[in-house]
Amino acid sequence: MLSRFAGHYLHDNLLSSVGSVFFQITGPLLVGAAALLAFSSYLGWTRELFDRQPIYRSRWMWTGPVIVIIPVVLRIFGIDWGQYGFAVAASVLGTGMLIGFVEELTYRGIAVKMLRDGGHGEWVVAALSSLLFALTHSLNLLSGQSIKVVGPTVLYTFAFGVLMYLTLRSTGFLAGAMILHGLTDPTTILATGGIDEVKTGEASNSWLTGAGMFTAVLILAGCVLLIFIRGRVQGRRAAAPVEAD
Repeated sequence: MLSRFAGHYLHDNLLSSVGSVFFQITGPLLVGAAALLAFSSYLGWTRELFDRQPIYRSRWMWTGPVIVIIPVVLRIFGIDWGQYGFAVAASVLGTGMLIGFVEELTYRGIAVKMLRDGGHGEWVVAALSSLLFALTHSLNLLSGQSIKVVGPTVLYTFAFGVLMYLTLRSTGFLAGAMILHGLTDPTTILATGGIDEVKTGEASNSWLTGAGMFTAVLILAGCVLLIFIRGRVQGRRAAAPVEAD
């Protein structure tokens, strides 16, 4: 009975109901969040992952989160909020925060810590954690998405991963990246009507058109800013963070 009930929502349009949002996105994310928290707790990493970053933050790194927030603001003004109804929009926004929590805990939390513990410098940490993040989105090919959609998505998510790394460094906390990521995904879903849909041009209004066109800026910025990332965390614990220009 439950599988038949869930199956109805799994084959429904994502934004058609709260049930579709829950069974297609929210439910699996809740399981993933619980597993990640259990994993980090078992290894004794939880406190370290959510503590202040053990490395300096330079002012230029704030460019990362600023670039990410611009299309979010454009989408907020451009989304037809009445199209989906309050319940669906609210469930997508809540689920977006869960996406930010799970993906940032995985890639800017656990992956970054493991790479740092392996003795890698921060350029390698940023590049490899972003590459891992991007490659997971190539699995969309298995769900039937075309290479014309998946290719730009992988490029976008790599650049976005770099900007999330810079958000981690500039805010000093993993929660900063989680919140910004958690605002990006739901506004994208509500603007495009789906998951991992990267649009660079056509949209229903000028706000969404601007947000779509800004995708190219985001990709370029992520790839360019990666070049300037420096630093290294010494050992499992580094000295107290210091400010640097």
